[in-house]
Amino acid sequence: MFQSLRTRLVVLLSIVVIAAFAIGVLMTGLFQRSAAALVGQGEAEAGQACEAQAGAFRFYASGWRGHAASMDPMTIRDGLEPVVRSALRDRPGIEGGIWQEDAGSLAYSYPTYEGAGPKTDLPQAEIARIKAINQAAASEGHLVSARYRASTEVLILAACPLPGPLPGLTAWTMTRVRTLGGHGYQQLMTGLGLLLVIVLAAVVLLTQLTMTWSRHITRIETMLATHDVNDLPVLPPTGERELDRIVRALNEAGERLATARRRAESMAREVATSQRLAAIGRITAGLAHEIRNPIAAMKLKAENALAGDTARKEQALGAILEQIDRLDTLLHRLLSVTEQDTPVRRQVPLEDFLDRIVRRHADVAAARGVALESEAATAHAGFDPGQVERALDNLILNALQAAPRDSTVHVRARLTGDRLILAVEDSGAGPPPHLRDELFEPFVTGRADGTGLGLSIVREIAAAHDGVARFHHTDGATTFEIVLPWRPC
Repeated sequence: MFQSLRTRLVVLLSIVVIAAFAIGVLMTGLFQRSAAALVGQGEAEAGQACEAQAGAFRFYASGWRGHAASMDPMTIRDGLEPVVRSALRDRPGIEGGIWQEDAGSLAYSYPTYEGAGPKTDLPQAEIARIKAINQAAASEGHLVSARYRASTEVLILAACPLPGPLPGLTAWTMTRVRTLGGHGYQQLMTGLGLLLVIVLAAVVLLTQLTMTWSRHITRIETMLATHDVNDLPVLPPTGERELDRIVRALNEAGERLATARRRAESMAREVATSQRLAAIGRITAGLAHEIRNPIAAMKLKAENALAGDTARKEQALGAILEQIDRLDTLLHRLLSVTEQDTPVRRQVPLEDFLDRIVRRHADVAAARGVALESEAATAHAGFDPGQVERALDNLILNALQAAPRDSTVHVRARLTGDRLILAVEDSGAGPPPHLRDELFEPFVTGRADGTGLGLSIVREIAAAHDGVARFHHTDGATTFEIVLPWRPC
């Protein structure tokens, strides 16, 4: 799916960032849950402290029996502060007091205050909230609690009704739970900071790794691209252990390739020498065969003429002249193979060019009962028209001889990429299978009356144009092609 190392590293970096974000969100969520749990715990402790004050007050108020009606709030106030202090002394962080609806605060204490001494003054900033929570408890007749959130803490108030000689008598407690700035918050910030440092370190390392590998790979690619594939350069080490293993393998492969190339060049020279000798032998044998037949015919005609009358001598001389023409044609074709002229390229209108060639062979095609058609799929191309015309003449003559009656020989020109393809197609059976591998060699022919030089001329003309001649046969179609580099001239 991911094709390049750079893409894989970018994906890995993205995964690290996403994982870090997810962990950060999870840590924040856990901290929020922890803060919520602390707030819930603080609310429960405030309620328990309020109930503890109520229990202490009931014990203290049991001594008022018979005197409660004559007691005033100031008399009651004097003994309540020890009640509050005793109820809250073992509850860290909780302050509270006793409230009366008409008189207000009757007692207040903060036994666990971490100051210079016990705190005895009622917190003025929270008086309104304290009054409201006590009124709510007196009105509803049961424990009531409330939360007030600030930026860094949650203020928790609880109040519960008290039995007593005065109406609207309630006990209240207050505590603060820090949600930011406390120990849990510091741990969260430390964890998020470490996570950020790890992510940044991963980003830096992966970015450096990506850039370093990309730079080394680009340098290796450039060095390989500027050298011939048969002569690989010696690549310098990169300093990256894994990449240097590849570099060493490439250098060793280059050494083996150079050794194999030298061995192959030596073998190629030997094979070329053998092939030249074999080709010379084939050409010599073919040439000897082609020359021996006319000479034997001329010898026979001359012997018959010497033994015959004047009419026979004239007939023999005519036959000898025909054989001499045959030898001259053979030598001319042989010279066409061995002495190919350098092509003189010029811009050729392909449709007119093919029409002219087809018209020249129209009579031969009609005599054999074969239709001859041309088609040009591109307008112009650059080549030597004389040489290419001679090559197409050979291909068309071969196709007309191979095509069955009432069939069509197609001569086509088309452009495929940067190649011009000139094709001659017929519906004949094609050359014999045993000749197809050497079809373009001199003196290779499947016809008794052929010289075997036509297709070799086609090959040499194509090669002179930096092209190739090729053949392929499918069911019902035989096609010879001349493939040339396309030049518009």
